[in-house]
Amino acid sequence: MLRNGIKKLHPQNEVREECQASSFLIKKSLPQKEIGEEYEASSFLIKVTVYFSYFVLLVFGHLRDFLRRLGLEKNCIVRERNREGYVPLYQSFESFFTRNIYRRLCHVINNTICSTPGATVVVKERVSHDFNYTFEFTGNESECINLASFNYLGMAENNGKCADAVAKCLNENGVGICSTRHELGTLKIHQELEKLTAEFLGVEDSIIVGMGFATNTTSIPSIISKGSLILSDKLNHASIAFGCRLSGAKVTVFKHNDMKDLEKKIRASIVYGQPKTHRPWKKIILLVEGLYSMEGTIVNLPGLLALKKKYKCYLYIDEAHCIGAIGPRGRGVTDYYGCDPKDVDLLMGTFSKSFAGYGGYIAGCKKVIQHLRRNSHSFMYANGMSAPVAQQILTSMKILMGKDGTAEGSKRIRQLRRNTHYFRKKLKQKGFLIYGNEDAPVVPLMLYFMSKVPEFVTQLWKANVAAVGVGFPATPLLTARARFCISAAHTKDMLDKVIGAVESAGRLMMVDYSKKRKSQEEIIY
Repeated sequence: MLRNGIKKLHPQNEVREECQASSFLIKKSLPQKEIGEEYEASSFLIKVTVYFSYFVLLVFGHLRDFLRRLGLEKNCIVRERNREGYVPLYQSFESFFTRNIYRRLCHVINNTICSTPGATVVVKERVSHDFNYTFEFTGNESECINLASFNYLGMAENNGKCADAVAKCLNENGVGICSTRHELGTLKIHQELEKLTAEFLGVEDSIIVGMGFATNTTSIPSIISKGSLILSDKLNHASIAFGCRLSGAKVTVFKHNDMKDLEKKIRASIVYGQPKTHRPWKKIILLVEGLYSMEGTIVNLPGLLALKKKYKCYLYIDEAHCIGAIGPRGRGVTDYYGCDPKDVDLLMGTFSKSFAGYGGYIAGCKKVIQHLRRNSHSFMYANGMSAPVAQQILTSMKILMGKDGTAEGSKRIRQLRRNTHYFRKKLKQKGFLIYGNEDAPVVPLMLYFMSKVPEFVTQLWKANVAAVGVGFPATPLLTARARFCISAAHTKDMLDKVIGAVESAGRLMMVDYSKKRKSQEEIIY
């Protein structure tokens, strides 16, 4: 078990002696796989102008705050009443960015999606006249091509096999569980789903949790604690970062997907041990994501496994965005690289993307999963997953595995891959700077300027395309972007329409930054 079997499974003292005897040079023979990532650096002029634009926004933000204090400008900030003598719950300075920058730029992002998140969605327009403090609906609706939802396999449908199975389950089991899994909250469908998830992933056992975010935040502290070391990728999700803080373990961050930097930090950590005492760490665990949802990058799993075996570390992979979305069989990053899933100590994922449900899972060897069943807070204190949701996940997973007697699952996987390759290649051909791996269905298009994000999304919305704009603090200051999520439900005609809308908006706003413009030869779908 990760917590109690550390002396047997992690002979750190032997590795420590080996590291002390050798140099800190990173061996060039470390296995690396070319994973198709492309990062074209932005020009110096763009960086300077982005910083200058933020400087202007900050100056005017402080000016507007000054005018509010003088009563010359309307103050929409929430004020606490009858709290004399108390420290304010809401500190004004802490919300400066939200108040003066984000609210003034995010109005188009706050339109309401009010339909099934399939290949298309109905968007109900709303407007604000006070910089997004209050909203009103205009009554206008438009059907947009949906590139904003994580519906990678197109399973989020209100008809078909999944919907029929869910309706039947609802009649049999109702909606709520009203109890924890340890008490009266475990149904037969929960056990069936856990068994099928383990089979799907190729491991011994799994545990399911009713909330994806909580899967990380409650499971990480259950397997690692004070006196241990976590090596976390710089771009890991907030749920991983929160789980690391709750664990009490020492956290060291390494450069994104950089195996050389990771090995350097592992070796230094083993040599020097714990701070002050320099005792060996109780355990070392590597925390990464399979597919990074903001960058579109896929983790270098062969490199990670080589380091894990070399230094006897544990490996925890968050596959929230890659399970169902990458690999020949849609089984995530281990399937994508052809690695043995049992070489990864813990596989975590969510059901809210490819499986169109909600919640998450942790999978691995039986002893570790049993430990989580006894110690994970989300299993002990939270209500069990709703039965209809479990049925949605179960049915979609059976379709993906071919257990429904059809080839629909493999067809969706191939369609997603085809759509992803086509969309990425066409955008690069048009001169846009696209980040990430060529097989990743998350497609970031770099805009750099925060002020261009809402206008770009607005132009797409006017062309009946629903997309997401992302900026600071969700991304680094210099890397604001639009993010497209490709689905197997999209057709070539839909993608061509989106590409045309992106090209028109991009030319209008001059965001076709790429210097590696591809030739205009026909790209085969």
